[in-house]
Amino acid sequence: MDIPLSTIAVVGLGTMGTGIAEVLVRAGREVIGIDIDDAAARRAVAALEAATARAVQKERITEEERRDVLARFRTFSDLQAAADAQLVIEVVPESYEIKQQLFRELDAIVSPDAILATGTNALSVTRLAAESQHPERVLGLHFFNPAPAMKLVEVVSSVLTAPPAVAAVTELARELGKEPVAVGDRPGFVADGLLFGYLNQAAAMYEANYASREDIDAAMKLGCGLPMGPLALLDLIGVDTARTVLEAMYSASHDRLHAPAPILRQLSEAGLTGRKSGRGFYTYAAPGSQAVVPDAQTPLESGGSATGRTVRSVGVAGSGTMASGIAEVFAKAGYDVVLAARSQEKADTAKGRIAKSLDRSVAKGRLTAEARDETLGRITTAGSLDAFADVDLAVEAVAEDLLVKQQLFGMLDKVCKPGAVLATTTSSLPVVACARATSRPQDVIGMHFFNPAPAMKLVEVVRTVLTADDVHATVREVCVKIRKHPVDCGDRAGFIVNALLFPYLNNAIKMVEEHYATLDDIDAAMKLGGGYPMGPFELLDVVGLDVSLAIEKVLHSEFRDPGLAPAPLLEHLVAAGCLGRKTGRGFREYARR
Repeated sequence: MDIPLSTIAVVGLGTMGTGIAEVLVRAGREVIGIDIDDAAARRAVAALEAATARAVQKERITEEERRDVLARFRTFSDLQAAADAQLVIEVVPESYEIKQQLFRELDAIVSPDAILATGTNALSVTRLAAESQHPERVLGLHFFNPAPAMKLVEVVSSVLTAPPAVAAVTELARELGKEPVAVGDRPGFVADGLLFGYLNQAAAMYEANYASREDIDAAMKLGCGLPMGPLALLDLIGVDTARTVLEAMYSASHDRLHAPAPILRQLSEAGLTGRKSGRGFYTYAAPGSQAVVPDAQTPLESGGSATGRTVRSVGVAGSGTMASGIAEVFAKAGYDVVLAARSQEKADTAKGRIAKSLDRSVAKGRLTAEARDETLGRITTAGSLDAFADVDLAVEAVAEDLLVKQQLFGMLDKVCKPGAVLATTTSSLPVVACARATSRPQDVIGMHFFNPAPAMKLVEVVRTVLTADDVHATVREVCVKIRKHPVDCGDRAGFIVNALLFPYLNNAIKMVEEHYATLDDIDAAMKLGGGYPMGPFELLDVVGLDVSLAIEKVLHSEFRDPGLAPAPLLEHLVAAGCLGRKTGRGFREYARR
């Protein structure tokens, strides 16, 4: 196997196979494209011609280089064309029968030292290798879609794979400008193993009518910085493909989080497989189009029928980072703000934090000095909640402790005028428990801002079974006025974002516990393969391991799913005082400031 991989065959010229072929020919390899469908081969050639023409237009390559690239790509309908290839990459349909038959045929065609790579993301590489006469040369080479743009390549070894084969394809991946990550053979590998569980939960959340598809997708994009929402991503991947991957994952893990949501089967069997069919969770202008068109589930522009209450002044209770950030947001939007803390000194310190934040905005040219002064002038500080007597909206942003919040809402009930809206910023506690601490539960609602509040656009609007229609309408109107994007959700643990985010983080920890992959490889896989702005362990250390554990416990207590039980490693680190960046050590160590 110690030979250069200069001639490579790609079997299966669908979207992924065509993308892999483009990556290879542009890196100087001779590529033999093989597909039994002549139309697929023609589409692959046309796609490469179009991609290289765009590259010339953008002056990334010359016309001569383009001709060389096109000359290196030849297509055939007969598998015999792979005879001279040193590496064969198969990207045929996700079926053991199809792939196993392909490997048996390749054994009789290619040289004994040629490497056979499967592009599967759901099937067992070991099981496929066992069908080959030379299982030591079979491995997984999992590119991500679109292959020319995505940097991650998972190099998958089975217990039968020879190390020289792994080394050869790993070096090839680097030469292609990719970031190879070495992983073992289990369904989903690293990136899809974490991604598809999250996508499955999002599908189940939508199926349960907990939130609209638009709100679920907006919440994960705005709350987590993801390039796409989960339901739009399922449509892009293919609902049928996602179901196949999840079935394979569930057969190996027996984790209910991997059991495909029934809606995936319903859509698949109806032929509503996503963009490729023109309809999935969303409806598209045409099969293959990315343009979403309105359908029966599209929300009306007018929203709800209720009219909100008038809000001119806002009270913010708390003195931490979140409280000062929320007060800054409201003051910037023109509201008169009362910032109240347990003491006048703490309230003044919080206002000082706002002043520094506004100064940074002025220094960066995002705010004028005059606007800064006007914003600060709208904020009044107080050392007691008595200052909330005349506010129209009271927002609490105190410690994430139910007893503390209930006591505070009891005080707000006595202080605030009739008709004032009372909001909690809790991220995990039951809003209705805060509401029941008052004599006016109909006026209580959740407004879950994300940190840092001035920068993050999302607000989860959490309505309890007791919340009045006009209170809900008021908060949605206020969100728009403060330039935030409101998403509606019911009063259950985690709301949208945390309910989808933290099981994914927990599963990443379990991968490390099982010694399946390293922290660095998992973080790299999710950033490069999933488009996440931070890897799961980077994010856990930023959020705080104690905060993460508390949220995991709330989710597990609410849904009683064994798969949601906090990973023991997370509990051990918290018990040891390793809470992340704030203590200098979490999953990684950090320099003390």
